[in-house]
Amino acid sequence: MKRTWLRYTLGGALFAGLLMPVGASASGLQVAPTTLSLKASQNADGLWLINTGDNVVHAQVRVYHWTQNDQGDQLIGSRGLVISPPMLQLAAGDRQLIRVIRTGAPPNGTGAVEDAYRLAIDELPIDVEGKQGLQFVLHYSVPIFIEPVGATAPPQLQWNLLRHGEQVMLRVSNHGGSHAQLAALSYIDTNGHRTDINPGLLGYVLPGATMQWMLKPPAAAFAAGGILEAMINGEKAAQDLSLADRSR
Repeated sequence: MKRTWLRYTLGGALFAGLLMPVGASASGLQVAPTTLSLKASQNADGLWLINTGDNVVHAQVRVYHWTQNDQGDQLIGSRGLVISPPMLQLAAGDRQLIRVIRTGAPPNGTGAVEDAYRLAIDELPIDVEGKQGLQFVLHYSVPIFIEPVGATAPPQLQWNLLRHGEQVMLRVSNHGGSHAQLAALSYIDTNGHRTDINPGLLGYVLPGATMQWMLKPPAAAFAAGGILEAMINGEKAAQDLSLADRSR
C-alpha cells in the first residue's frame, strides 16, 4: 500500500487540535516559542524544534518578509534574516536550536514602525519502513517581529462591522507602530446576548495595514449594536460597534 502524505498547517501562536482518521499518524514536531520579537539592540534570537514522536523528523526552515495589503498577507522570500541551520534532522526525543540572525539595521528614523517576517518550518516527508496509511506532516508559520530604534508605539486600532447581504465583515485598521494579534472574539448585543465569533486566533494586523475577515454569525446577531470583546496581544479589550449598512 502506497503511503499518502498530508500537510497540516499551524499559523501564529494559537493552534487548533487535529482529529485523526483511523489509520493515520502524526508527526511529533513541535516549535517553541511560537513567536519572536527582536529588540533594536538584538542581532539574534532563537527557537527550538523538538521531536516528541517515535520516528526521525526532517525539517526545512525558510524566511519570508511579511507585509499586508488589500489582498491580505503577503510573503516574499528575504535575506533580512538568516536561519541556522536551515535544514535539520531530529532523532526521536531530540531537539535543535534554530538561530534567527538579523542581517541589516533595525527600522530607524522618524515614524519608524515594527518590521515583520515569518519563518516557514516544513516537515519533510519520509518513508518509514513497515508503516502504511496516512501520514500528517506539519507546516508552521512563525511570526518574527523586529522592533524599531527608540520607543515602539502600541497598536492603535480602528474597527468596523460592515454588512454584506446576510453576512458581516470585520475590518480592522492599525494606525500604531506595532502589530496587533486578535483572538477570542465575541459580541455582546444591547440585550446582553453573547455570540461567540472566533474562540482561537483570528489573525494579525501589522502597522499601517488594514485587514478584514468575513464572520460566521449572521448579520442578525449584530443588528441591535453592542460590544465586541477580543484578546489583543494577550490582553482583553472591548470596543463599542454598530453594524454599518455597506462597505466603505
